[in-house]
Amino acid sequence: MPISVLLKCHDLETTKSFYAEILDFEVIDSGEGTRTVQKEDCSIIFTTEELWSGHPKCTGTIYLFIDDVDAYYESIKEKAIVLWPLQDMPYGTREFGIKDYDEYHIAFAQKA
Repeated sequence: MPISVLLKCHDLETTKSFYAEILDFEVIDSGEGTRTVQKEDCSIIFTTEELWSGHPKCTGTIYLFIDDVDAYYESIKEKAIVLWPLQDMPYGTREFGIKDYDEYHIAFAQKA
């Protein structure tokens, strides 16, 4: 079952550029003050609206499961800040992690 998250961002245009140009996501202007970014059946909604106080932050990692994690890693590894390289994990995924413009940690994974 797909899940979507709503995250605060600093700047919608910078977020749009990062996800479209660096990560090759489809970007949709989903409403005033929001953008939705999509990769396969995964989506993240970003907003600049003051729904929460403070700067954008998350104390975890957002996992997006995609079909061909190896090919995707090869296509973005030189353009994004890689937090950990593509590897097989002991809990049954093949994955890698990046840091986005707002310093969110995003992992791309595939079941091993």
